[in-house]
Amino acid sequence: MSRDLPPLNAVRAFEATARLNSVSLAAEQLNVTHGAVSRQLKVLEEHLGVALFVKDGRGLKLTDAGIRLRDVSADALDRLRGVCAELSHGSEDAPFVLGCSGSLLARWFIPRLGRLNADLPDLRLHLSAGEGDLDPRRPGLDALLIFAEPPWPADMQVFELARERIGPVMSPRYAQFEQLRRAPVQRLLDEPLLQTTSRLQAWPTWAKENGIDPHELNYGQDFEHLYYLLEAAVAGLGVAIAPEPLVAEDLKAERLAAPWGFSETPAQLALWVPKRAADGRAQDLARWLKQELERSGRA
Repeated sequence: MSRDLPPLNAVRAFEATARLNSVSLAAEQLNVTHGAVSRQLKVLEEHLGVALFVKDGRGLKLTDAGIRLRDVSADALDRLRGVCAELSHGSEDAPFVLGCSGSLLARWFIPRLGRLNADLPDLRLHLSAGEGDLDPRRPGLDALLIFAEPPWPADMQVFELARERIGPVMSPRYAQFEQLRRAPVQRLLDEPLLQTTSRLQAWPTWAKENGIDPHELNYGQDFEHLYYLLEAAVAGLGVAIAPEPLVAEDLKAERLAAPWGFSETPAQLALWVPKRAADGRAQDLARWLKQELERSGRA
């Protein structure tokens, strides 16, 4: 067995897989393919000469060796990220790393990235996508853009940007579109509703705000992430529930329609910044985000 350190990419792939308990989620977080993560895991096991995972039904289970490596690799990578972050913050040219969900990144942020770079040229923004696994307390992130409900964490400086507004959306390609578009909202009780497993409370929250008993809702297909849910809605597969900013462009282009409008929820779109790392760049970004959200709402 080799006494050399294994390749860092293999360790990163293992740590993400062990933490998320999923090769697919690890691949998504690392922005690589499922096959790439699997190959790195094989490289690591061959380098160490031990099995780190065993099959467990349709998933994976850590071996005793895997558990040992998981515990030490997570700590080691966190310490390495921390030192790198401290070194980077010592430079005026260090990028500002912002975490946000993949759906928010793809459907709202990227279309506006050119304008942000023009308005804040000194920010040097770097975007890190994830789904429910991003934590600004961990080294490597300077801030997190998130839909969440107060009370806010005591260790975060939180910039409240906009109240969340959600509503049902559907495509003109949906088979029941013409029957639904002018129907009262109660008509949705007859529809199998699309939902995302990452936000199971969305439909019940909207239903309560619109005088509908959440227990009367009927659910159809569900999707792991909001991005997939909205793609399914655009494809005409059914009625989905969505935050208004993430479907604004689809509504303008008439790829989606929102016949019943949008309702406010207790949540806010907010920028979370660890108090230990707060600086003027976060305030500039928060100001720009709020102005852009207001601009989008007027458009």
